[in-house]
Amino acid sequence: MSHDLITMGRISVDIYPNDIGVDLEDVTSFGKYLGGSATNVAVAAARHGRRSAVITRTGDDSFGRYLRRELGNFNVDDQFVRATPALLTPVTFCAIKPPEDFPLYFYGRQPSAPDWQIAADELDTAAIKDARIFWSTVTGLCQEPSRGAHLAAHLARPKAELQPGQFTILDLDYRPMFWDSEAEAKAQIATILPHVSVAIGNEKECAVAVGAGTPDEQADRLLAAGVHIAVVKLGADGVMAKTATERVVSAPVSVETLNGLGAGDSFGGAFVHGLLAGWPLEQVLDFANAAGAIVASRLSCADAMPTPDEVISLLADRGRLVPENVPEGALK
Repeated sequence: MSHDLITMGRISVDIYPNDIGVDLEDVTSFGKYLGGSATNVAVAAARHGRRSAVITRTGDDSFGRYLRRELGNFNVDDQFVRATPALLTPVTFCAIKPPEDFPLYFYGRQPSAPDWQIAADELDTAAIKDARIFWSTVTGLCQEPSRGAHLAAHLARPKAELQPGQFTILDLDYRPMFWDSEAEAKAQIATILPHVSVAIGNEKECAVAVGAGTPDEQADRLLAAGVHIAVVKLGADGVMAKTATERVVSAPVSVETLNGLGAGDSFGGAFVHGLLAGWPLEQVLDFANAAGAIVASRLSCADAMPTPDEVISLLADRGRLVPENVPEGALK
Protein backbone atom coordinates (compact mmCIF):
# COMPACT_ATOMS: atom_id res chain seq x y z
CA MET A 1 0.00 0.00 0.00
CA SER A 2 1.42 3.37 -0.98
CA HIS A 3 1.57 6.26 1.45
CA ASP A 4 -0.17 9.60 1.23
CA LEU A 5 2.93 11.16 2.80
CA ILE A 6 6.50 10.13 3.47
CA THR A 7 8.67 12.60 5.34
CA MET A 8 12.42 12.38 5.80
CA GLY A 9 14.54 14.04 8.46
CA ARG A 10 14.74 14.96 12.10
CA ILE A 11 13.41 13.03 15.07
CA SER A 12 14.11 13.79 18.72
CA VAL A 13 12.76 13.70 22.23
CA ASP A 14 11.34 17.12 23.09
CA ILE A 15 11.81 18.04 26.74
CA TYR A 16 9.43 20.93 27.35
CA PRO A 17 9.03 22.80 30.66
CA ASN A 18 5.89 22.71 32.73
CA ASP A 19 6.89 26.12 34.10
CA ILE A 20 5.83 28.87 31.71
CA GLY A 21 7.45 32.27 31.39
CA VAL A 22 10.80 31.48 33.05
CA ASP A 23 14.32 30.82 31.79
CA LEU A 24 15.46 27.24 31.47
CA GLU A 25 17.62 27.43 34.59
CA ASP A 26 14.55 28.23 36.64
CA VAL A 27 12.36 25.39 35.36
CA THR A 28 11.54 22.80 38.03
CA SER A 29 9.77 20.10 35.96
CA PHE A 30 9.48 18.99 32.36
CA GLY A 31 7.33 16.84 30.09
CA LYS A 32 8.67 14.42 27.46
CA TYR A 33 7.28 14.34 23.90
CA LEU A 34 7.95 13.01 20.42
CA GLY A 35 9.58 15.75 18.33
CA GLY A 36 11.62 16.69 15.28
CA SER A 37 10.26 18.74 12.39
CA ALA A 38 9.87 16.07 9.70
CA THR A 39 8.42 13.67 12.25
CA ASN A 40 5.95 16.26 13.53
CA VAL A 41 4.70 16.87 9.98
CA ALA A 42 4.03 13.14 9.58
CA VAL A 43 2.12 13.13 12.87
CA ALA A 44 0.13 16.21 11.87
CA ALA A 45 -0.91 14.65 8.56
CA ALA A 46 -1.84 11.40 10.30
CA ARG A 47 -4.18 13.39 12.57
CA HIS A 48 -6.02 14.41 9.40
CA GLY A 49 -6.43 10.77 8.41
CA ARG A 50 -3.49 10.56 6.01
CA ARG A 51 -1.33 7.43 5.64
CA SER A 52 1.98 8.81 6.89
CA ALA A 53 5.48 7.42 7.31
CA VAL A 54 8.82 8.93 8.31
CA ILE A 55 12.32 8.03 7.17
CA THR A 56 14.63 8.71 10.10
CA ARG A 57 17.13 7.25 12.58
CA THR A 58 17.30 7.06 16.36
CA GLY A 59 19.92 5.87 18.78
CA ASP A 60 19.78 2.27 19.98
CA ASP A 61 18.66 3.38 23.42
CA SER A 62 15.64 3.92 25.66
CA PHE A 63 14.76 7.25 24.06
CA GLY A 64 14.89 5.63 20.62
CA ARG A 65 12.48 2.92 21.76
CA TYR A 66 10.22 5.60 23.22
CA LEU A 67 10.10 7.43 19.89
CA ARG A 68 9.26 4.26 17.96
CA ARG A 69 6.43 3.55 20.41
CA GLU A 70 5.08 7.09 20.08
CA LEU A 71 5.08 6.90 16.28
CA GLY A 72 2.81 3.88 16.58
CA ASN A 73 0.56 5.71 19.01
CA PHE A 74 0.18 8.52 16.46
CA ASN A 75 -0.54 6.09 13.59
CA VAL A 76 2.68 6.97 11.76
CA ASP A 77 4.30 4.05 9.92
CA ASP A 78 7.77 3.40 11.39
CA GLN A 79 8.98 0.80 8.88
CA PHE A 80 11.64 3.24 7.61
CA VAL A 81 12.99 4.03 11.10
CA ARG A 82 16.27 2.39 12.08
CA ALA A 83 18.51 2.48 15.15
CA THR A 84 22.09 3.76 14.85
CA PRO A 85 24.06 2.10 17.68
CA ALA A 86 27.04 4.47 17.59
CA LEU A 87 24.99 7.59 18.40
CA LEU A 88 22.51 8.60 21.08
CA THR A 89 18.96 9.72 20.33
CA PRO A 90 18.91 13.56 20.23
CA VAL A 91 17.11 15.52 22.92
CA THR A 92 15.75 19.04 22.45
CA PHE A 93 15.09 21.40 25.36
CA CYS A 94 13.24 24.68 25.15
CA ALA A 95 12.12 27.52 27.37
CA ILE A 96 8.54 28.73 26.94
CA LYS A 97 8.22 32.48 27.34
CA PRO A 98 5.15 33.61 25.41
CA PRO A 99 4.21 35.34 23.29
CA GLU A 100 7.39 35.25 21.18
CA ASP A 101 10.40 33.86 23.07
CA PHE A 102 10.88 30.09 22.68
CA PRO A 103 14.65 29.38 22.59
CA LEU A 104 15.65 25.86 21.53
CA TYR A 105 18.65 23.89 22.76
CA PHE A 106 19.68 20.87 20.67
CA TYR A 107 21.56 18.12 22.51
CA GLY A 108 23.09 15.09 20.81
CA ARG A 109 23.37 16.57 17.32
CA GLN A 110 27.09 17.36 17.33
CA PRO A 111 29.27 16.20 15.74
CA SER A 112 26.42 14.22 14.17
CA ALA A 113 23.00 12.76 14.88
CA PRO A 114 21.36 9.46 13.92
CA ASP A 115 19.07 11.07 11.33
CA TRP A 116 22.13 12.53 9.60
CA GLN A 117 23.39 8.97 9.13
CA ILE A 118 20.69 7.94 6.66
CA ALA A 119 22.50 6.55 3.61
CA ALA A 120 21.31 6.50 0.02
CA ASP A 121 21.65 2.71 -0.30
CA GLU A 122 19.27 2.23 2.67
CA LEU A 123 16.34 4.02 1.03
CA ASP A 124 13.23 2.27 -0.21
CA THR A 125 13.17 4.28 -3.43
CA ALA A 126 10.08 2.47 -4.70
CA ALA A 127 8.08 3.63 -1.67
CA ILE A 128 9.44 7.15 -2.04
CA LYS A 129 8.53 7.19 -5.74
CA ASP A 130 4.99 5.95 -5.11
CA ALA A 131 4.11 8.28 -2.19
CA ARG A 132 1.60 10.95 -3.12
CA ILE A 133 3.72 13.50 -1.25
CA PHE A 134 7.39 13.32 -0.29
CA TRP A 135 8.48 15.92 2.30
CA SER A 136 12.05 16.75 3.26
CA THR A 137 13.77 19.59 5.08
CA VAL A 138 16.88 21.68 4.56
CA THR A 139 18.25 20.32 7.86
CA GLY A 140 18.74 16.96 6.15
CA LEU A 141 21.23 18.59 3.75
CA CYS A 142 23.62 19.65 6.52
CA GLN A 143 26.09 16.77 6.27
CA GLU A 144 26.84 13.42 4.66
CA PRO A 145 25.61 10.75 4.29
CA SER A 146 22.20 12.37 4.82
CA ARG A 147 22.92 14.97 2.13
CA GLY A 148 23.46 12.32 -0.54
CA ALA A 149 20.50 10.32 0.68
CA HIS A 150 18.21 13.31 0.33
CA LEU A 151 19.39 13.94 -3.22
CA ALA A 152 18.85 10.27 -4.06
CA ALA A 153 15.34 10.41 -2.61
CA HIS A 154 14.47 13.45 -4.70
CA LEU A 155 15.91 11.84 -7.83
CA ALA A 156 13.66 8.83 -7.19
CA ARG A 157 10.54 10.99 -7.43
CA PRO A 158 8.65 11.16 -10.74
CA LYS A 159 8.61 14.43 -12.59
CA ALA A 160 5.79 16.41 -10.99
CA GLU A 161 4.30 17.58 -14.26
CA LEU A 162 3.89 13.95 -15.40
CA GLN A 163 2.17 12.79 -12.21
CA PRO A 164 -0.95 14.83 -11.35
CA GLY A 165 -1.75 14.70 -7.65
CA GLN A 166 1.83 14.03 -6.59
CA PHE A 167 3.92 16.69 -4.86
CA THR A 168 7.53 16.87 -3.69
CA ILE A 169 7.84 19.40 -0.87
CA LEU A 170 10.96 21.03 0.55
CA ASP A 171 10.64 22.68 3.96
CA LEU A 172 13.21 25.49 3.92
CA ASP A 173 13.80 24.78 7.63
CA TYR A 174 17.16 26.59 8.00
CA ARG A 175 18.80 26.18 11.41
CA PRO A 176 22.05 28.21 11.46
CA MET A 177 23.57 26.18 14.31
CA PHE A 178 23.68 23.14 12.02
CA TRP A 179 25.61 24.84 9.19
CA ASP A 180 29.09 26.29 8.71
CA SER A 181 27.63 29.20 6.73
CA GLU A 182 24.55 30.46 4.91
CA ALA A 183 26.51 30.13 1.67
CA GLU A 184 26.93 26.38 2.25
CA ALA A 185 23.19 26.02 2.90
CA LYS A 186 22.32 28.05 -0.20
CA ALA A 187 24.53 25.84 -2.38
CA GLN A 188 22.93 22.63 -1.08
CA ILE A 189 19.41 24.00 -1.46
CA ALA A 190 20.21 24.88 -5.08
CA THR A 191 20.95 21.20 -5.82
CA ILE A 192 17.52 20.13 -4.53
CA LEU A 193 15.21 22.90 -5.80
CA PRO A 194 15.07 21.61 -9.40
CA HIS A 195 13.50 18.40 -8.05
CA VAL A 196 10.92 20.15 -5.86
CA SER A 197 7.33 21.04 -6.76
CA VAL A 198 6.52 22.95 -3.53
CA ALA A 199 8.83 25.02 -1.31
CA ILE A 200 7.73 26.41 2.07
CA GLY A 201 9.62 28.86 4.28
CA ASN A 202 9.54 32.14 6.14
CA GLU A 203 11.22 35.26 4.78
CA LYS A 204 14.57 34.49 6.44
CA GLU A 205 14.56 30.90 5.20
CA CYS A 206 13.63 32.05 1.69
CA ALA A 207 16.46 34.58 1.84
CA VAL A 208 18.95 31.80 2.54
CA ALA A 209 17.51 29.77 -0.33
CA VAL A 210 17.11 32.40 -3.05
CA GLY A 211 18.32 35.72 -1.63
CA ALA A 212 16.87 38.67 0.22
CA GLY A 213 13.98 40.65 -1.20
CA THR A 214 10.27 41.15 -0.85
CA PRO A 215 8.14 38.04 -0.33
CA ASP A 216 6.92 38.36 -3.91
CA GLU A 217 10.47 38.55 -5.23
CA GLN A 218 11.45 35.51 -3.20
CA ALA A 219 8.43 33.54 -4.40
CA ASP A 220 9.20 34.48 -8.00
CA ARG A 221 12.79 33.25 -7.62
CA LEU A 222 11.57 29.94 -6.20
CA LEU A 223 9.23 29.58 -9.18
CA ALA A 224 12.09 30.39 -11.54
CA ALA A 225 14.13 27.63 -9.89
CA GLY A 226 11.48 25.11 -10.95
CA VAL A 227 9.11 25.09 -7.98
CA HIS A 228 5.39 24.96 -8.92
CA ILE A 229 4.03 26.36 -5.63
CA ALA A 230 6.10 28.83 -3.58
CA VAL A 231 4.84 29.41 -0.04
CA VAL A 232 6.29 32.34 1.93
CA LYS A 233 5.22 32.72 5.55
CA LEU A 234 4.71 36.38 6.47
CA GLY A 235 4.61 36.15 10.26
CA ALA A 236 1.91 38.41 11.68
CA ASP A 237 0.69 39.13 8.14
CA GLY A 238 -0.24 35.50 7.41
CA VAL A 239 1.12 33.48 4.50
CA MET A 240 1.40 33.95 0.74
CA ALA A 241 1.51 31.32 -1.98
CA LYS A 242 2.30 31.84 -5.66
CA THR A 243 2.10 29.66 -8.72
CA ALA A 244 2.73 30.57 -12.35
CA THR A 245 -0.86 31.85 -12.60
CA GLU A 246 -2.03 32.60 -9.05
CA ARG A 247 -1.14 34.69 -6.01
CA VAL A 248 -2.99 34.01 -2.76
CA VAL A 249 -2.58 35.59 0.69
CA SER A 250 -4.19 34.02 3.74
CA ALA A 251 -4.66 36.24 6.78
CA PRO A 252 -3.42 34.89 10.12
CA VAL A 253 -5.81 33.13 12.49
CA SER A 254 -5.39 34.91 15.80
CA VAL A 255 -5.05 32.92 19.04
CA GLU A 256 -3.38 33.46 22.39
CA THR A 257 0.08 31.99 21.89
CA LEU A 258 1.42 29.61 24.52
CA ASN A 259 4.22 27.90 22.61
CA GLY A 260 5.05 28.90 19.04
CA LEU A 261 7.20 25.81 18.49
CA GLY A 262 5.48 23.20 16.33
CA ALA A 263 3.05 25.60 14.69
CA GLY A 264 4.98 25.39 11.41
CA ASP A 265 4.90 21.59 11.48
CA SER A 266 1.15 21.63 12.12
CA PHE A 267 0.83 24.04 9.18
CA GLY A 268 2.80 21.55 7.09
CA GLY A 269 0.68 18.51 7.91
CA ALA A 270 -2.52 20.45 7.28
CA PHE A 271 -1.10 21.85 4.03
CA VAL A 272 -0.40 18.27 2.91
CA HIS A 273 -3.97 17.30 3.77
CA GLY A 274 -5.42 20.20 1.78
CA LEU A 275 -3.26 19.49 -1.26
CA LEU A 276 -4.30 15.84 -1.28
CA ALA A 277 -7.96 16.81 -0.86
CA GLY A 278 -7.65 18.94 -3.99
CA TRP A 279 -8.88 22.18 -2.41
CA PRO A 280 -8.23 25.58 -3.99
CA LEU A 281 -4.98 27.10 -2.81
CA GLU A 282 -6.71 29.75 -0.72
CA GLN A 283 -8.56 27.12 1.30
CA VAL A 284 -5.40 25.02 1.68
CA LEU A 285 -3.64 28.03 3.22
CA ASP A 286 -6.57 28.93 5.48
CA PHE A 287 -6.81 25.38 6.79
CA ALA A 288 -3.05 25.19 7.36
CA ASN A 289 -3.00 28.59 9.06
CA ALA A 290 -5.72 27.53 11.48
CA ALA A 291 -3.98 24.22 12.23
CA GLY A 292 -0.75 26.08 13.01
CA ALA A 293 -2.58 28.54 15.25
CA ILE A 294 -4.10 25.71 17.30
CA VAL A 295 -0.69 24.23 18.08
CA ALA A 296 0.69 27.69 18.93
CA SER A 297 -2.00 27.89 21.60
CA ARG A 298 -0.90 24.58 23.18
CA LEU A 299 2.16 23.41 25.11
CA SER A 300 3.62 20.55 23.09
CA CYS A 301 4.13 19.77 19.39
CA ALA A 302 3.28 16.23 18.24
CA ASP A 303 0.79 15.71 21.05
CA ALA A 304 -0.88 19.03 20.21
CA MET A 305 -1.57 18.39 16.53
CA PRO A 306 -5.26 19.12 15.84
CA THR A 307 -7.91 16.96 14.24
CA PRO A 308 -9.81 18.21 11.17
CA ASP A 309 -12.87 18.92 13.31
CA GLU A 310 -10.82 21.21 15.58
CA VAL A 311 -9.44 23.12 12.60
CA ILE A 312 -12.85 23.44 10.98
CA SER A 313 -14.35 24.65 14.25
CA LEU A 314 -11.72 27.37 14.62
CA LEU A 315 -12.23 28.53 11.02
CA ALA A 316 -15.97 28.63 11.51
CA ASP A 317 -15.55 30.65 14.72
CA ARG A 318 -13.50 33.17 12.73
CA GLY A 319 -16.03 33.35 9.91
CA ARG A 320 -13.68 31.68 7.40
CA LEU A 321 -14.72 29.25 4.66
CA VAL A 322 -14.74 25.65 5.88
CA PRO A 323 -12.65 23.60 3.40
CA GLU A 324 -14.93 20.54 3.56
CA ASN A 325 -17.44 22.59 1.57
CA VAL A 326 -14.98 22.92 -1.32
CA PRO A 327 -15.37 20.45 -4.20
CA GLU A 328 -12.79 17.68 -4.52
CA GLY A 329 -10.28 18.31 -7.29
CA ALA A 330 -10.63 22.10 -7.30
CA LEU A 331 -6.85 22.57 -6.98
CA LYS A 332 -5.09 21.62 -10.20
